Amino acid sequence: MPCAQLSFFPKFLFNIFFDSDNNDYLKQHRRGRYSALLGEGRLNAYLTSVDEQAHEMPTSLTVEFAKAQGIDEHLKATDQMRWVQMMNNVRNSAEETVMRELILA
Repeated sequence: MPCAQLSFFPKFLFNIFFDSDNNDYLKQHRRGRYSALLGEGRLNAYLTSVDEQAHEMPTSLTVEFAKAQGIDEHLKATDQMRWVQMMNNVRNSAEETVMRELILA
């Protein structure tokens, strides 16, 4: 499915949202983990790893979810509005999954 590419997920948005969000979440809700990572000098490596995964995961999940729901090029050609609605739903679901499984884990 060529249309479900990283164009949905601009890199600069991930850098701003996921890095700062995960860092803030760790500070507020996982103080022990934050302190341990900071004390061991691994906080930046951890945040970089999460950032890399946050870039890869939504794309693969979007493709998976789209296939599971039967969203294909035929639907895009025949009913563009429905295709856009379904792809937006899939993209939002992928972002929520990344947030739940990666950022808030």
